[in-house]
Amino acid sequence: MIKTINHSVAFLQKKATKATPMDSAVVTDLMDTLKANTQRCVGMAANMIGVNKRIIVVQMGMLSVPMINPEIVKQSGAYEAKEGCLSLEGQRKATRYQEIEVKYQDQNFKAHTQKFSDFTAQIIQHEIDHTNGVLI
Repeated sequence: MIKTINHSVAFLQKKATKATPMDSAVVTDLMDTLKANTQRCVGMAANMIGVNKRIIVVQMGMLSVPMINPEIVKQSGAYEAKEGCLSLEGQRKATRYQEIEVKYQDQNFKAHTQKFSDFTAQIIQHEIDHTNGVLI
């Protein structure tokens, strides 16, 4: 179901709690909401739709890839990026890494560890920041 975008800074700054299989409907809602905002958004975290769980969805080409309980375990190649956010006005600077390695669970709660680089890595870092209550 397409959800309304949350703009409450106080809510967005709360650290999200670990997701469980009971939160699987949130993944569907996130994917639907990202699809509805595809013209202006390439990633989304659950707190952006008012759910304080560690769930993100990242647009990778034509695919929307959900990541449950994502955690960056390695990073390299720091740089400064200028980013916008659907939940916030304007753009801000953020330190990002060119390459990252992420541990996460898929929609079926199967564990994965995967490397990402470039713009995809930047999107994932932005969304994981959301799960940690970190805003740009």
